[in-house]
Amino acid sequence: MKVTTLGCWGGYAYQDAGTTSFLVQSEDGFNLLMDAGSRAVTELEKEISPLALDAVIVSHYHADHVADLGVLRQYRQLYPKHLWEPKILPIYGHTEDPEEFAKLTLTDVSQGQAYDVVNGQTIGPFDISFIKTVHPVPCYAFRICERQTGQVLVFTGDTGYFPELVDFVKGADLFLADVYFFEGNEGHIAHLTSKEAGEIAQEAGVKRLVLTHLPQFGPSEFTGDDHLEALRQEAQGYAGLIPVDLAAPHRSFQVGD
Repeated sequence: MKVTTLGCWGGYAYQDAGTTSFLVQSEDGFNLLMDAGSRAVTELEKEISPLALDAVIVSHYHADHVADLGVLRQYRQLYPKHLWEPKILPIYGHTEDPEEFAKLTLTDVSQGQAYDVVNGQTIGPFDISFIKTVHPVPCYAFRICERQTGQVLVFTGDTGYFPELVDFVKGADLFLADVYFFEGNEGHIAHLTSKEAGEIAQEAGVKRLVLTHLPQFGPSEFTGDDHLEALRQEAQGYAGLIPVDLAAPHRSFQVGD
């Protein structure tokens, strides 16, 4: 399983990079878009054609995670029919916001599918389980297992710390964690800190931690992009020997390596 970052900022696009979106590709070529933040479609075009997507899954309906869903649907709706064979794109989301869930469906273009948060969901070659996160609106973390390889990716979506997250993450090959805050802001109602992400990774015994939903700015002592390396180093200090990386546009991770 390969995971490619399309956007990694939290909240809003910044410095030619977009907000949360990842392309998850299976060994057999299935293309799953995980969240669709701002700039997702233009960045996706640099990896694969948006027409080649097999499915989309969204963690929640905040704009920085779904801003490009409408653009994606229009891309597929307006693309010349003589140049491709149109197919309905399934977009998986939760139903706890009926108005937003209804927007996932566009006649002859996309179909909203409610993912099963209790029993799990099969999407192509992936078996996905869910846990509701700590966030101001309903949001779900994903544990994605590729059946062919047994490789496991955990994506937190947006979340503050809660103890059950450790068991949900346990043993993951790749832990993709929302880290919008530096150490010292623990217990936030919406996002993890570098310290919390590192501690979860260590306690859960993951193979690799990747920080995403990154802050555009750090404390006053950091300038430029120095704050991102400082954020990574903070997480590394609590993750022990587990490698800690930063998500960045078009940075890919081979799950299991």
